[in-house]
Amino acid sequence: MTLQRRTLNLMLAGALALGGATLDAQAQARKDSVVLGMVLEPTPGLDPTTAPAAAIGEIVHYNILEGLTKINVDGSVTPLLAESWEVSPDGKSYTFKLRKGIRFQDGEPFDAAAVKFSFERAKAEGSTNKAKKAVFDNISSVATPDAQTVILVLNNADGTIPFRMGENTAVILSPKSAATTATKPVGTGPYTFDSWQKGSAVTLVKWAGYRNPGAIKISKVTFRFINDPAAQTAALLAGDIDGMPRFNRDPSQFKADKRFTVEIGDTAGKGIMAINNKKPPLNDVRVRRALMHAIDRKAFIDGAIDGLGKPIGSHFAPTDAGYVDLTQVYPYDAEKARALLKEAGVATPLNLTLTLPPPQYARKGGEIIAAQLAKVGVIAKIENVEWAQWLSGTFKGNFDLTIINHVEPLDYMQYTNTGYYWGYDSKDFRELAAKHAAAGSVRERSEAWAALQKKLAEDAVNAYIFNPAQVAVSKRGLKGLWASSPIFANDIAAVSWQ
Repeated sequence: MTLQRRTLNLMLAGALALGGATLDAQAQARKDSVVLGMVLEPTPGLDPTTAPAAAIGEIVHYNILEGLTKINVDGSVTPLLAESWEVSPDGKSYTFKLRKGIRFQDGEPFDAAAVKFSFERAKAEGSTNKAKKAVFDNISSVATPDAQTVILVLNNADGTIPFRMGENTAVILSPKSAATTATKPVGTGPYTFDSWQKGSAVTLVKWAGYRNPGAIKISKVTFRFINDPAAQTAALLAGDIDGMPRFNRDPSQFKADKRFTVEIGDTAGKGIMAINNKKPPLNDVRVRRALMHAIDRKAFIDGAIDGLGKPIGSHFAPTDAGYVDLTQVYPYDAEKARALLKEAGVATPLNLTLTLPPPQYARKGGEIIAAQLAKVGVIAKIENVEWAQWLSGTFKGNFDLTIINHVEPLDYMQYTNTGYYWGYDSKDFRELAAKHAAAGSVRERSEAWAALQKKLAEDAVNAYIFNPAQVAVSKRGLKGLWASSPIFANDIAAVSWQ
């Protein structure tokens, strides 16, 4: 038995022996602090405007860094650094009125100049902001008629701008400290960066200079990185963490334990087997369609995520307005898959590499997918990589197949980016996206929205598999953790012990 396994067993045994009294005592002793578990450590840093990892937003978004608007747990959008906004009749101009008297944690004023700096930085040549294509390239100019007014002029009308301004890609940075955001983020939020123990945890502390410090009940929050589901369970039972906002397995054990609260909600996630569309024979749509038919979505959802998800048929989540259920375009049909491979002239066995990042849905799901593909003559060699390797290799286009959950809402515009890692290049899709952007009526937008979804399904760009549910497990008495995730964030200002 390995040391890690012995330690895990001891933790479990100790937790069970201690019982509820110990957990309650620990909660009482930490009324102004909280320790939360996270699946992944942010990579490569803590700047959500330059790096794509969703784990970055889980730590800094709304806590340290804020945007003009806020996306709430129910998906609604409310003012944050902007106190109000107006949109022009043609939908191509948004005027934001900014809150007065706000300063960054480095002492610099928050004003229209900071907003202009942040957005021009996001849209600049060479920007690695993951929303550059979808949001910032559509901003033709940023006007600042005075210190409290920002006018965004768009190339094409976009009714999602208020929502986009609440995503972590649109947080406002202090021009003075923007360059060091990855290692020491500075914002306008209720918490300041305290420390980062690489491989272990990030700690934030309450900022005394926050505009409403009396409303903040938690003085210190620590985010601990625990990828292994068994270790997550052990940490909860042992009282080492107070909650796991995105628990990685069936929560039945905690539902039956009165010491804990379990909430199950929705996410905007799209779990896919991404396919390298540039690489033969995957550049043949018949091969990609074969892969889709080879996958039993229900078996994947039951086996990889304990049944806590819904099947999807394109890169859209059931929570998206105007969602079209396209799961029956490619029903599980191994015979059809084999026929399509034969039609494409592919000799079997076809050897491919299936690259898997650390989350359970990928590692466990990858084994399920590999077994399913083998039944149609596709041998998927599993390659397990760490998150940093996935970002530096797979995300740069160096892969055959990979399994990943895209958590950003409404990120379908990535399919217009021919340089994105799956290598999709469709003039027809780009024209549909432009038509949707320019739609002048609700009917036109709805029709274009449906057409976008159907085009992705028709082209089988990726294998669309699941929309995961969110499972949040916490100690009884810890209130305010998000029950759903319209975006990946942990709004600690809303958290308290009761």
